[in-house]
Amino acid sequence: MSDSAAGPRQHVDLADHRLTLLGTAHVSQASADEVRDLIRSGEFDAVAIELCASRYQSLTQPDAMAKLDLFQVLKQGKAGMVAASLALGAFQQRVAEQSGIEPGAEMRAAVKEAKRAELPLYLIDREIGVTLKRVYQNVPWYKRFNLISGLLGSVLSRQKVSREEIEKLKEGDVLESTFAEFAEQSQTLYEPLIAERDRFMALRLVEELPDGEARRVLVVIGAGHLKGMASHLEGLNDAPPAREAVNAERATLETTAPRARWWKALPWIIVALVLTGFAIGFSRDTSLGWSLVGEWVLINGSFSALGALVALAHPLTIAAAFVGAPLTSLNPTIGVGFVTAGTELYCRRPTVGDFSRLRRDVSHWRGWWRNRVARTLLVFLFSSLGSAIATWVAGLRIAGQLFG
Repeated sequence: MSDSAAGPRQHVDLADHRLTLLGTAHVSQASADEVRDLIRSGEFDAVAIELCASRYQSLTQPDAMAKLDLFQVLKQGKAGMVAASLALGAFQQRVAEQSGIEPGAEMRAAVKEAKRAELPLYLIDREIGVTLKRVYQNVPWYKRFNLISGLLGSVLSRQKVSREEIEKLKEGDVLESTFAEFAEQSQTLYEPLIAERDRFMALRLVEELPDGEARRVLVVIGAGHLKGMASHLEGLNDAPPAREAVNAERATLETTAPRARWWKALPWIIVALVLTGFAIGFSRDTSLGWSLVGEWVLINGSFSALGALVALAHPLTIAAAFVGAPLTSLNPTIGVGFVTAGTELYCRRPTVGDFSRLRRDVSHWRGWWRNRVARTLLVFLFSSLGSAIATWVAGLRIAGQLFG
């Protein structure tokens, strides 16, 4: 679809409501202008948009990051999720810089015009955090490293975004196109990124449209969702489910699978094996036992400290990584990343400016190390990764000395 062409539309009747699904281009001023003109026409009494509450807040409150409680993010184990969201935003910022149009301009136009006309605004997309988790869980475990490394590589890369990639943003879904920039498992990603969200947004519309209200609704979605959403809505119209069934199905699409029991038990099993190795070493010879303990401390501390160093952490943080990693690796209830990030926050507390510049800074790889908020996330992730690798390396070394 070119910028000069009108976006594809499809009308769906749902009970007493007339839904106009408008497929937009995420990098197109023409799409933004079309959304603005349609709302100003007075044909609609409500607007629904392809945004969740988090993305809506980011769109309407650019300074919302300044209110981020970084310590709570770390405490709740959401550091990786926040870093992933920032990395995705970094790619979109690169597109904006090269195309002159920021992705999501049509959503901004819809929000602004709906408020101006005092029309109800429905946020129908699934929470970005849930979608990212379901993407991660849908990728086979042996391919997840490729996904994570690709995400990191997209941040570090300064390669110009190709015209083909920008065209994908015009034709499809912004999240799918962003992932496709660095991921090859397109079919694996399709289900959580597109198919599930098509169904979810259709169900959210059913929930948001009580009888007698908002008879004519403009639904602003990426062109990649148009066909799937229309099909789901027509199916719901043919056999309208009870509201309880709609709520239940929507809730199912919002759930993320809990960790398998064996995965939860794995850290404790590793601790038990390491301590058993120490015990066997001391039972054979005291010097052997201390040698094993020394190797554990040196390898675990060094790898974690190296991770902190790569993140350009404060010297005190690097020291905390070296001291903390050998101990936290034997206590699965607390990770070294929490220790190092806490130390980094104490030594280099982020300023209001760091928070307000965060989204723009992370669009360039140097900004991840320059911005104190982003750097704290890197300290958490890299020191944790170093300790995780060291646990296996040290464990194999211990096993080799005992049974080699």
